[in-house]
Amino acid sequence: MSSRLLPGLLAVFGGVLLAVVLLVPFVFRSYRRRGELGLGAALLALAFLVYGLALVAYTLFPVPQIDDAWCVAHPASADLQWDPLRFLGDIAKEQREPGVGGLLANPAVQQVMFNVALFVPLGAYLRHYFPHRLVRHRAAAVVLTGFGVSLLIECTQLTGNWFLVPCPYRLFDVDDLLANTLGTAFGLLFAPLLGLLHRPDAIASADVARPVTTRRRLLGMLVDAVSVFLLGACLTTALIIVAEYGLGVRVNAQPWGPLVSSALSAWLPAVLLLAVPSFGEGSATLGQRAVRLRRIRADGARPGRQVIPALLCGGFGYFLLSGLGSIVPAASQLSGFLLVACVLAAWRSRSHRGLSGLASGLLVIDSRTRPAADTPAAFTSTEKEMFR
Repeated sequence: MSSRLLPGLLAVFGGVLLAVVLLVPFVFRSYRRRGELGLGAALLALAFLVYGLALVAYTLFPVPQIDDAWCVAHPASADLQWDPLRFLGDIAKEQREPGVGGLLANPAVQQVMFNVALFVPLGAYLRHYFPHRLVRHRAAAVVLTGFGVSLLIECTQLTGNWFLVPCPYRLFDVDDLLANTLGTAFGLLFAPLLGLLHRPDAIASADVARPVTTRRRLLGMLVDAVSVFLLGACLTTALIIVAEYGLGVRVNAQPWGPLVSSALSAWLPAVLLLAVPSFGEGSATLGQRAVRLRRIRADGARPGRQVIPALLCGGFGYFLLSGLGSIVPAASQLSGFLLVACVLAAWRSRSHRGLSGLASGLLVIDSRTRPAADTPAAFTSTEKEMFR
Protein backbone atom coordinates (compact mmCIF):
# COMPACT_ATOMS: atom_id res chain seq x y z
CA MET A 1 0.00 0.00 0.00
CA SER A 2 1.24 3.52 -0.80
CA SER A 3 3.14 5.26 1.99
CA ARG A 4 0.82 8.24 1.51
CA LEU A 5 -2.41 6.25 1.36
CA LEU A 6 -1.91 4.21 4.53
CA PRO A 7 -1.71 7.19 6.96
CA GLY A 8 -4.84 8.63 5.36
CA LEU A 9 -6.78 5.39 5.89
CA LEU A 10 -5.56 5.21 9.49
CA ALA A 11 -6.73 8.80 10.02
CA VAL A 12 -10.22 8.06 8.68
CA PHE A 13 -10.58 4.91 10.78
CA GLY A 14 -9.22 6.60 13.90
CA GLY A 15 -11.34 9.70 13.33
CA VAL A 16 -14.54 7.67 13.19
CA LEU A 17 -13.61 5.80 16.39
CA LEU A 18 -12.74 9.05 18.15
CA ALA A 19 -16.01 10.59 16.97
CA VAL A 20 -17.91 7.74 18.64
CA VAL A 21 -16.03 8.33 21.89
CA LEU A 22 -16.70 12.08 21.74
CA LEU A 23 -20.31 11.79 20.57
CA VAL A 24 -21.88 12.17 24.01
CA PRO A 25 -20.06 15.37 25.09
CA PHE A 26 -20.44 16.82 21.58
CA VAL A 27 -24.22 16.36 21.60
CA PHE A 28 -24.49 17.80 25.12
CA ARG A 29 -22.42 20.84 24.15
CA SER A 30 -24.27 21.39 20.87
CA TYR A 31 -27.73 21.41 22.42
CA ARG A 32 -26.65 23.77 25.18
CA ARG A 33 -24.73 26.12 22.92
CA ARG A 34 -26.89 26.09 19.78
CA GLY A 35 -30.11 24.50 21.00
CA GLU A 36 -29.74 21.72 18.44
CA LEU A 37 -27.11 19.40 16.99
CA GLY A 38 -26.49 21.19 13.70
CA LEU A 39 -25.64 18.76 10.90
CA GLY A 40 -23.12 21.13 9.35
CA ALA A 41 -21.31 21.63 12.65
CA ALA A 42 -21.21 17.86 13.21
CA LEU A 43 -19.77 17.20 9.75
CA LEU A 44 -17.11 19.89 10.23
CA ALA A 45 -16.18 18.47 13.64
CA LEU A 46 -15.84 14.95 12.21
CA ALA A 47 -13.73 16.22 9.31
CA PHE A 48 -11.52 18.12 11.73
CA LEU A 49 -10.96 14.97 13.80
CA VAL A 50 -9.96 13.03 10.70
CA TYR A 51 -7.70 15.85 9.54
CA GLY A 52 -6.00 16.19 12.93
CA LEU A 53 -5.28 12.48 13.01
CA ALA A 54 -4.03 12.69 9.43
CA LEU A 55 -1.40 15.23 10.51
CA VAL A 56 -0.30 12.86 13.27
CA ALA A 57 -0.34 9.83 10.95
CA TYR A 58 1.68 11.51 8.22
CA THR A 59 4.18 12.62 10.88
CA LEU A 60 4.72 9.14 12.33
CA PHE A 61 4.05 6.65 9.53
CA PRO A 62 5.34 4.59 7.88
CA VAL A 63 7.87 3.46 10.49
CA PRO A 64 10.86 1.50 9.13
CA GLN A 65 12.48 -1.46 10.86
CA ILE A 66 14.71 0.51 13.24
CA ASP A 67 17.66 -1.24 14.87
CA ASP A 68 21.31 -0.43 15.61
CA ALA A 69 22.39 -1.18 12.06
CA TRP A 70 19.68 1.09 10.67
CA CYS A 71 20.71 3.93 12.99
CA VAL A 72 24.37 3.56 11.96
CA ALA A 73 23.40 3.68 8.30
CA HIS A 74 21.20 6.74 8.89
CA PRO A 75 23.08 9.13 11.23
CA ALA A 76 21.07 11.95 12.80
CA SER A 77 23.26 14.57 11.10
CA ALA A 78 21.99 13.32 7.72
CA ASP A 79 18.43 14.01 8.82
CA LEU A 80 18.88 17.78 8.98
CA GLN A 81 18.14 20.10 6.08
CA TRP A 82 18.76 23.71 7.07
CA ASP A 83 19.17 25.19 3.59
CA PRO A 84 16.04 27.22 2.66
CA LEU A 85 14.74 26.79 -0.90
CA ARG A 86 16.87 23.72 -1.58
CA PHE A 87 13.74 22.24 -3.10
CA LEU A 88 14.34 24.44 -6.17
CA GLY A 89 17.58 22.58 -6.85
CA ASP A 90 15.83 19.27 -6.22
CA ILE A 91 13.14 20.20 -8.75
CA ALA A 92 15.76 21.02 -11.37
CA LYS A 93 17.60 17.77 -10.66
CA GLU A 94 14.45 15.63 -10.89
CA GLN A 95 13.01 17.33 -14.00
CA ARG A 96 12.84 14.76 -16.81
CA GLU A 97 10.37 16.23 -19.31
CA PRO A 98 9.64 19.82 -20.36
CA GLY A 99 6.32 21.55 -19.95
CA VAL A 100 3.62 21.60 -17.31
CA GLY A 101 3.07 17.84 -17.54
CA GLY A 102 6.70 17.12 -16.81
CA LEU A 103 6.63 19.60 -13.92
CA LEU A 104 3.62 17.95 -12.34
CA ALA A 105 5.26 14.53 -12.73
CA ASN A 106 8.39 15.79 -10.95
CA PRO A 107 8.69 14.00 -7.56
CA ALA A 108 10.23 17.09 -5.94
CA VAL A 109 7.32 19.24 -7.11
CA GLN A 110 4.84 16.66 -5.85
CA GLN A 111 6.52 16.67 -2.45
CA VAL A 112 6.29 20.46 -2.16
CA MET A 113 2.67 20.50 -3.34
CA PHE A 114 1.80 17.78 -0.85
CA ASN A 115 3.34 19.73 2.05
CA VAL A 116 1.47 22.87 1.01
CA ALA A 117 -1.86 21.04 0.55
CA LEU A 118 -1.51 19.21 3.87
CA PHE A 119 -1.80 22.48 5.82
CA VAL A 120 -4.47 24.22 3.72
CA PRO A 121 -7.30 22.67 5.83
CA LEU A 122 -5.55 23.81 9.01
CA GLY A 123 -5.59 27.42 7.86
CA ALA A 124 -9.25 27.18 6.87
CA TYR A 125 -10.29 25.59 10.15
CA LEU A 126 -8.31 28.00 12.30
CA ARG A 127 -9.79 31.04 10.60
CA HIS A 128 -13.26 29.53 10.80
CA TYR A 129 -13.09 28.75 14.51
CA PHE A 130 -11.01 31.69 15.81
CA PRO A 131 -13.56 34.19 17.20
CA HIS A 132 -13.21 37.78 16.01
CA ARG A 133 -13.52 39.10 19.54
CA LEU A 134 -10.60 37.02 20.84
CA VAL A 135 -8.12 37.39 18.00
CA ARG A 136 -7.59 40.94 16.78
CA HIS A 137 -5.21 40.06 13.94
CA ARG A 138 -6.78 36.74 13.03
CA ALA A 139 -4.92 36.11 9.76
CA ALA A 140 -1.53 36.63 11.39
CA ALA A 141 -2.54 34.44 14.33
CA VAL A 142 -3.63 31.66 11.96
CA VAL A 143 -0.36 31.73 10.01
CA LEU A 144 1.74 31.77 13.20
CA THR A 145 -0.26 28.85 14.57
CA GLY A 146 0.33 26.90 11.35
CA PHE A 147 4.05 27.65 11.64
CA GLY A 148 4.02 26.41 15.23
CA VAL A 149 2.23 23.18 14.32
CA SER A 150 4.68 22.56 11.48
CA LEU A 151 7.63 23.27 13.77
CA LEU A 152 6.25 20.79 16.31
CA ILE A 153 6.01 18.15 13.57
CA GLU A 154 9.56 18.79 12.36
CA CYS A 155 10.90 18.60 15.93
CA THR A 156 9.02 15.35 16.44
CA GLN A 157 10.76 13.93 13.39
CA LEU A 158 14.12 15.36 14.43
CA THR A 159 13.99 13.78 17.90
CA GLY A 160 12.76 10.36 16.76
CA ASN A 161 9.22 10.88 18.05
CA TRP A 162 10.61 12.62 21.12
CA PHE A 163 13.17 9.90 21.78
CA LEU A 164 10.66 7.04 21.75
CA VAL A 165 12.67 5.31 18.99
CA PRO A 166 16.46 4.78 19.00
CA CYS A 167 17.14 7.35 16.27
CA PRO A 168 15.27 9.69 13.89
CA TYR A 169 13.77 8.08 10.80
CA ARG A 170 12.41 11.26 9.20
CA LEU A 171 14.12 14.36 7.82
CA PHE A 172 13.97 17.73 9.55
CA ASP A 173 13.53 19.96 6.53
CA VAL A 174 13.26 23.74 6.73
CA ASP A 175 11.63 23.69 3.29
CA ASP A 176 8.80 21.59 4.73
CA LEU A 177 8.38 24.23 7.41
CA LEU A 178 8.09 26.93 4.76
CA ALA A 179 5.70 24.89 2.60
CA ASN A 180 3.44 24.04 5.56
CA THR A 181 3.27 27.68 6.64
CA LEU A 182 2.46 28.70 3.06
CA GLY A 183 -0.31 26.09 3.00
CA THR A 184 -1.77 27.54 6.20
CA ALA A 185 -1.81 30.99 4.59
CA PHE A 186 -3.59 29.59 1.52
CA GLY A 187 -6.12 27.98 3.83
CA LEU A 188 -7.32 31.43 4.90
CA LEU A 189 -8.85 31.79 1.45
CA PHE A 190 -10.93 28.61 1.83
CA ALA A 191 -12.41 29.43 5.26
CA PRO A 192 -15.61 30.96 3.75
CA LEU A 193 -16.42 27.54 2.28
CA LEU A 194 -16.63 26.11 5.79
CA GLY A 195 -19.05 28.88 6.66
CA LEU A 196 -21.50 27.41 4.15
CA LEU A 197 -21.89 24.42 6.49
CA HIS A 198 -21.65 26.16 9.83
CA ARG A 199 -21.44 29.77 10.96
CA PRO A 200 -20.29 30.08 14.60
CA ASP A 201 -21.52 33.68 14.78
CA ALA A 202 -25.06 32.77 13.66
CA ILE A 203 -26.26 30.75 16.64
CA ALA A 204 -29.95 30.86 17.55
CA SER A 205 -31.05 31.02 21.15
CA ALA A 206 -30.29 27.76 22.93
CA ASP A 207 -33.16 28.25 25.40
CA VAL A 208 -36.01 28.21 22.89
CA ALA A 209 -38.03 24.98 22.88
CA ARG A 210 -37.86 23.00 19.63
CA PRO A 211 -40.17 20.36 18.12
CA VAL A 212 -39.66 16.74 19.10
CA THR A 213 -38.59 15.17 15.82
CA THR A 214 -37.69 11.66 14.72
CA ARG A 215 -34.05 12.61 14.25
CA ARG A 216 -33.90 14.07 17.73
CA ARG A 217 -35.43 11.00 19.34
CA LEU A 218 -33.12 8.66 17.45
CA LEU A 219 -30.12 10.80 18.36
CA GLY A 220 -31.06 10.52 22.03
CA MET A 221 -31.27 6.74 21.66
CA LEU A 222 -27.88 6.70 19.96
CA VAL A 223 -26.33 8.70 22.79
CA ASP A 224 -27.83 6.24 25.29
CA ALA A 225 -26.44 3.26 23.37
CA VAL A 226 -22.97 4.74 22.92
CA SER A 227 -22.69 5.87 26.54
CA VAL A 228 -23.75 2.46 27.90
CA PHE A 229 -21.40 0.68 25.49
CA LEU A 230 -18.40 2.86 26.40
CA LEU A 231 -18.98 2.63 30.16
CA GLY A 232 -19.51 -1.13 29.85
CA ALA A 233 -16.29 -1.49 27.87
CA CYS A 234 -14.36 0.47 30.50
CA LEU A 235 -15.79 -1.57 33.38
CA THR A 236 -15.17 -4.88 31.61
CA THR A 237 -11.61 -3.91 30.71
CA ALA A 238 -10.94 -2.86 34.31
CA LEU A 239 -12.25 -6.23 35.52
CA ILE A 240 -9.99 -8.14 33.13
CA ILE A 241 -6.92 -6.12 34.12
CA VAL A 242 -7.54 -6.53 37.85
CA ALA A 243 -8.60 -10.19 37.69
CA GLU A 244 -6.17 -11.61 35.13
CA TYR A 245 -3.09 -9.44 35.66
CA GLY A 246 -3.57 -8.66 39.35
CA LEU A 247 -5.16 -11.81 40.77
CA GLY A 248 -4.25 -14.33 38.08
CA VAL A 249 -7.89 -15.32 37.51
CA ARG A 250 -9.25 -15.75 33.98
CA VAL A 251 -12.76 -14.31 34.08
CA ASN A 252 -14.06 -16.11 30.98
CA ALA A 253 -12.96 -19.47 32.36
CA GLN A 254 -15.01 -19.11 35.54
CA PRO A 255 -18.63 -20.33 35.90
CA TRP A 256 -19.63 -16.86 37.02
CA GLY A 257 -17.75 -15.17 34.18
CA PRO A 258 -20.67 -14.61 31.74
CA LEU A 259 -22.90 -13.28 34.51
CA VAL A 260 -20.31 -10.80 35.77
CA SER A 261 -19.45 -9.74 32.23
CA SER A 262 -23.11 -9.08 31.47
CA ALA A 263 -23.51 -7.12 34.69
CA LEU A 264 -20.54 -4.90 33.96
CA SER A 265 -20.95 -4.51 30.20
CA ALA A 266 -24.73 -3.94 30.06
CA TRP A 267 -26.75 -4.02 33.27
CA LEU A 268 -24.77 -1.72 35.55
CA PRO A 269 -24.16 0.95 32.87
CA ALA A 270 -27.85 0.83 31.90
CA VAL A 271 -28.89 1.32 35.51
CA LEU A 272 -26.48 4.22 36.05
CA LEU A 273 -27.05 6.02 32.75
CA LEU A 274 -30.66 5.19 31.86
CA ALA A 275 -32.63 4.16 34.95
CA VAL A 276 -31.20 6.41 37.68
CA PRO A 277 -31.48 9.66 35.64
CA SER A 278 -35.05 8.74 34.69
CA PHE A 279 -36.12 8.74 38.34
CA GLY A 280 -34.26 11.97 39.09
CA GLU A 281 -34.99 15.60 38.34
CA GLY A 282 -35.85 15.88 34.67
CA SER A 283 -37.23 12.35 34.28
CA ALA A 284 -35.03 11.46 31.30
CA THR A 285 -32.24 9.10 30.35
CA LEU A 286 -28.76 10.42 29.66
CA GLY A 287 -29.44 10.50 25.92
CA GLN A 288 -32.74 12.31 26.38
CA ARG A 289 -31.02 14.87 28.60
CA ALA A 290 -28.33 15.31 25.95
CA VAL A 291 -30.93 16.33 23.34
CA ARG A 292 -32.95 18.26 25.95
CA LEU A 293 -36.00 16.02 26.20
CA ARG A 294 -37.95 14.82 29.23
CA ARG A 295 -40.93 12.63 30.05
CA ILE A 296 -44.20 13.84 31.55
CA ARG A 297 -47.57 12.30 32.23
CA ALA A 298 -50.59 13.21 30.12
CA ASP A 299 -51.76 15.60 32.86
CA GLY A 300 -48.37 17.35 32.89
CA ALA A 301 -47.18 15.84 36.19
CA ARG A 302 -43.89 14.03 36.74
CA PRO A 303 -43.92 10.40 35.58
CA GLY A 304 -43.36 8.67 38.92
CA ARG A 305 -43.75 4.90 38.67
CA GLN A 306 -44.85 5.15 35.05
CA VAL A 307 -41.14 5.41 34.25
CA ILE A 308 -40.76 1.68 34.96
CA PRO A 309 -42.72 0.39 31.92
CA ALA A 310 -41.10 3.15 29.85
CA LEU A 311 -37.65 1.87 30.79
CA LEU A 312 -38.52 -1.80 30.24
CA CYS A 313 -39.90 -1.06 26.76
CA GLY A 314 -37.02 1.22 25.82
CA GLY A 315 -33.24 1.26 25.85
CA PHE A 316 -33.01 -0.13 29.37
CA GLY A 317 -35.05 -3.18 28.36
CA TYR A 318 -32.83 -3.68 25.33
CA PHE A 319 -29.65 -3.77 27.41
CA LEU A 320 -31.32 -5.97 30.00
CA LEU A 321 -32.13 -8.55 27.31
CA SER A 322 -28.81 -8.21 25.47
CA GLY A 323 -26.95 -8.85 28.72
CA LEU A 324 -29.02 -11.99 29.24
CA GLY A 325 -28.01 -13.15 25.76
CA SER A 326 -24.79 -14.74 27.03
CA ILE A 327 -26.86 -16.82 29.48
CA VAL A 328 -30.18 -17.28 27.65
CA PRO A 329 -29.60 -17.28 23.86
CA ALA A 330 -33.24 -16.43 23.08
CA ALA A 331 -32.82 -13.14 24.92
CA SER A 332 -30.49 -11.87 22.18
CA GLN A 333 -33.20 -12.33 19.56
CA LEU A 334 -35.75 -10.60 21.79
CA SER A 335 -33.38 -7.68 22.29
CA GLY A 336 -33.03 -7.33 18.52
CA PHE A 337 -36.81 -7.27 18.05
CA LEU A 338 -37.14 -4.72 20.83
CA LEU A 339 -34.50 -2.49 19.24
CA VAL A 340 -36.29 -2.52 15.88
CA ALA A 341 -39.62 -1.84 17.57
CA CYS A 342 -38.17 1.12 19.50
CA VAL A 343 -36.74 2.69 16.35
CA LEU A 344 -39.93 2.22 14.32
CA ALA A 345 -42.17 3.47 17.13
CA ALA A 346 -40.05 6.59 17.67
CA TRP A 347 -40.34 7.27 13.95
CA ARG A 348 -44.05 6.59 13.45
CA SER A 349 -45.78 7.24 16.80
CA ARG A 350 -47.64 10.47 17.53
CA SER A 351 -45.27 13.16 18.85
CA HIS A 352 -42.52 10.52 18.47
CA ARG A 353 -43.19 9.25 22.00
CA GLY A 354 -41.82 5.85 20.98
CA LEU A 355 -42.56 2.36 22.23
CA SER A 356 -41.69 3.37 25.79
CA GLY A 357 -44.24 6.19 25.65
CA LEU A 358 -46.92 3.95 24.16
CA ALA A 359 -46.37 1.33 26.88
CA SER A 360 -46.28 3.81 29.77
CA GLY A 361 -48.68 6.50 28.58
CA LEU A 362 -45.97 9.14 28.98
CA LEU A 363 -45.26 12.03 26.65
CA VAL A 364 -41.83 13.16 25.52
CA ILE A 365 -41.45 16.94 25.40
CA ASP A 366 -38.70 19.50 25.06
CA SER A 367 -37.13 20.09 28.47
CA ARG A 368 -37.02 23.84 27.76
CA THR A 369 -40.81 24.06 27.83
CA ARG A 370 -41.59 26.54 30.60
CA PRO A 371 -42.78 24.99 33.89
CA ALA A 372 -46.01 27.02 33.90
CA ALA A 373 -47.10 25.25 30.73
CA ASP A 374 -46.66 21.72 32.01
CA THR A 375 -50.34 20.92 31.68
CA PRO A 376 -52.00 20.27 28.32
CA ALA A 377 -54.54 23.04 28.89
CA ALA A 378 -51.78 25.59 29.30
CA PHE A 379 -49.78 24.66 26.19
CA THR A 380 -49.59 27.33 23.53
CA SER A 381 -50.58 26.51 19.97
CA THR A 382 -46.88 26.21 19.03
CA GLU A 383 -46.23 23.82 21.92
CA LYS A 384 -49.29 21.73 21.03
CA GLU A 385 -47.91 21.42 17.51
CA MET A 386 -44.73 19.91 18.96
CA PHE A 387 -46.65 16.92 20.31
CA ARG A 388 -48.50 16.02 17.11
